[in-house]
Amino acid sequence: MHLKRLIVAAVFLPAIYLYIMYLPPKYFFLLLIFVSLLAMSEFYSMYHVTGILRYTCLFLGTCILGVSFISRDLLPDVIIFSVLAIMGIRLLIKKSPASALADISPPVLGLLYIPVFFTFQTQIRELGAEWIIFLYASVWAADSAAYYLGKGIGKRRLCKEVSPNKTVAGAAGSLIGGVSGAVILKAAVVPLLTVYSALLIGIIIGIVSIIGDLVESMLKRDAGVKDSSAIIPGHGGILDKIDGILYTGPVLYWMLTALRIVK
Repeated sequence: MHLKRLIVAAVFLPAIYLYIMYLPPKYFFLLLIFVSLLAMSEFYSMYHVTGILRYTCLFLGTCILGVSFISRDLLPDVIIFSVLAIMGIRLLIKKSPASALADISPPVLGLLYIPVFFTFQTQIRELGAEWIIFLYASVWAADSAAYYLGKGIGKRRLCKEVSPNKTVAGAAGSLIGGVSGAVILKAAVVPLLTVYSALLIGIIIGIVSIIGDLVESMLKRDAGVKDSSAIIPGHGGILDKIDGILYTGPVLYWMLTALRIVK
């Protein structure tokens, strides 16, 4: 299992770096759509969303990301329209009102959790490809430090009801990895950041990455699955790999706005 993780990382990380850094923004947008569709499919499989509701949500998720790339001013309207459409479809496909909320909630949450959270990355990409690298690499550093520190010395459980394998040592590792990654990346790819700003962002990324991981674990435990899928050898599903990214993307955007890097 450990060897598989290393092999997958060695193959995919350089490829992703080159793809993001050296191709125009529209190619990153296409990557987001592809990853979003896979992650949404995993999420809807976890919660048994099928048929017209499933395919409508996949289409609406693509529309949400498309609007965020073309005209963010229309984004709130498209999100509201998507929710209205899902409720209307549920009304039409089932005569009985029984379990209506249970039928509507997973499709709506899937849209908000994945493509809507991803829209913040289209806005971060407008600042430059280096900021996407900063986001992804900082979260990767936090996740890696959490994994190895938690596996090496972790004994006290962080939230055993949600994720029995997460430890307090792992959470500390996420914080250390987030800070270390942000400071190194500040020097390597985003020198306009001050050291203080990099430290602050690294701390927040380390904390939020753990929360994002636990939120996905909570959803998987509720759905009764161990991994969102088995598409990536040794790593689980796409959703398992982007849970921290989904959460940290909006937070990084808000922090860059607060630091006046986003205008």
